[in-house]
Amino acid sequence: MSVLKTIFTWWNGATPGIHFTTWRRGRFVGTDELGNKYYEARDDRDSYDRGRKRRWVIYKGYADASKVTAEWHGWLRYTFDEPPTKEPFLLKSWEKPHLPNLTGTIYAYKPQGALSRGGERQRATGDYEAWTPE
Repeated sequence: MSVLKTIFTWWNGATPGIHFTTWRRGRFVGTDELGNKYYEARDDRDSYDRGRKRRWVIYKGYADASKVTAEWHGWLRYTFDEPPTKEPFLLKSWEKPHLPNLTGTIYAYKPQGALSRGGERQRATGDYEAWTPE
């Protein structure tokens, strides 16, 4: 089943075409704590900007851009020249650890009064006035 999933689902990991292109044109740079693998082109032949090598990520599991951590995002977008494997990214004291986007999952935030939490909410207080057209 894994081979069929790889062939027919582009959103779950990488397709055979991406694996071939990565093998032929890419150079492995590193892996993050979520298991995503990061690559850089060997030259700038297929780059959008001459002098810059293309960079890409192959996600572990479901392809979701919010699964890219801050340090690797900076490297992918050329904010940092060196990848976090060579020059570690230092978190400031006020920065929170990375969390992927959980919208649409069972772990998504559901405020009090949300339909998925039963839909019960407090009654509106006196500061609410319904809009009526004039």
